[in-house]
Amino acid sequence: MTAESTAAGEATRSLLLDRNFTTFWTGQTMSQLGAQLGQLAFPVLAVAMLQATAFEVGVLNAAGLAAFLVVGLPAGAWVDRWLKRRTMIAANIVRTAAMAAVPLLWWGGLLEVWHLYVVAAIVGTATVFFDVSYQSYVPVLVSPGNVGQANSKLEATAQIARIGGPAAGGLLLTVVTAPVLFIGEAAGYLLSAVFLARTRDREVAAPAADRRPLSVEIKEGLSFVIRHPLISRIAVCTGAMNFCGMLIFTMLPVLILRNLGLGPQGMGLIMAAGAVGGLLGAIAAPRLAEWAGEGTVIPVCASVSAVFLIPVPVAAMIAQPGISLALLLLSEFGFGFVVLVYNIMQLSMRQRVCPARLLGRMNASIRFVVWGVMPLAALASGLLGEHLGLVPVIWIGTAGSFLAVAPVLFSPLLGMRKLPSQVEAG
Repeated sequence: MTAESTAAGEATRSLLLDRNFTTFWTGQTMSQLGAQLGQLAFPVLAVAMLQATAFEVGVLNAAGLAAFLVVGLPAGAWVDRWLKRRTMIAANIVRTAAMAAVPLLWWGGLLEVWHLYVVAAIVGTATVFFDVSYQSYVPVLVSPGNVGQANSKLEATAQIARIGGPAAGGLLLTVVTAPVLFIGEAAGYLLSAVFLARTRDREVAAPAADRRPLSVEIKEGLSFVIRHPLISRIAVCTGAMNFCGMLIFTMLPVLILRNLGLGPQGMGLIMAAGAVGGLLGAIAAPRLAEWAGEGTVIPVCASVSAVFLIPVPVAAMIAQPGISLALLLLSEFGFGFVVLVYNIMQLSMRQRVCPARLLGRMNASIRFVVWGVMPLAALASGLLGEHLGLVPVIWIGTAGSFLAVAPVLFSPLLGMRKLPSQVEAG
């Protein structure tokens, strides 16, 4: 055994024995499992029970993502001022209350589509603060050498939850109605808050005297992202991929539940296939990076992800449930695999090269770009779906994905064996 492999083994063992990390890890796994029930419940409730149109599905998706565009940038500056663990606990409590409101409205006979818009917007806003804090918290909780390992473990168990969540949700929907699944998501967020409360860290809030005007702090975070030669390319690529992907995935519930008639069980199975691919991608990411090069993996995976979108419009055109289901399973599995490898590598690089004081603002700036385009894409997908139909919209998104990879495909990342660290980045 080489010294390098021994060090890697010690890093893994020390992380598994870190009580704070394992407590945090357990809470996040439970949160992810609950969240996956909601991921299935929202479209099933809207499309199958409330008979939402393609445009209304687009509005629903946009409502859940709009906060990344509206408050994404100031959220980063605020998170850099606040204690991240407390911010995540507060966000989880808000998400618990919002999700619990859906079954209450349903049981009272009051639930309408616009209620889902409100709940999605509230949950989306809380998620902005949670996600920015979450991505900035890993370097606080573990040593710099364990950041990549921590991200791999968190993503691996997240994918396990994404396998079990949709599958369990599809099974449950044979005996219960969709609003009941919202209770599961609320419980997941509540358990996450409990485990976060049991986690300990040494983070100290930034001194109030060091604070500058919010606009100045936001600009500093954006400037770091724009000026960094690798992060800027990744941000553009990911944002463009997310826009094109959202054109497709906004219409996917309508395609699966209404056009193909595969039902909630079929949709749950397709989501689970994507999660299986993601789990394998999370496990394979370190080995692929070692084999192909940490930098090279990023543009290669981005390019292959576009290829795996092709079966979706083909499935829509064939419109034969058995063949279409097989094509969608293949697409979700492959897409999930390569996207997880891409995400783990680019996230680990961002965390390694960014100064600690800028982590929140850097992550918020990235989220503003790569998630902020998604509500716009969801609305565009709903409008185009109403006027052009599902198949043209899905083809537009697929074709655009091949153009989206250009910023990383034609960059120094291709051929790069090792991604830079903060010291190397200067």
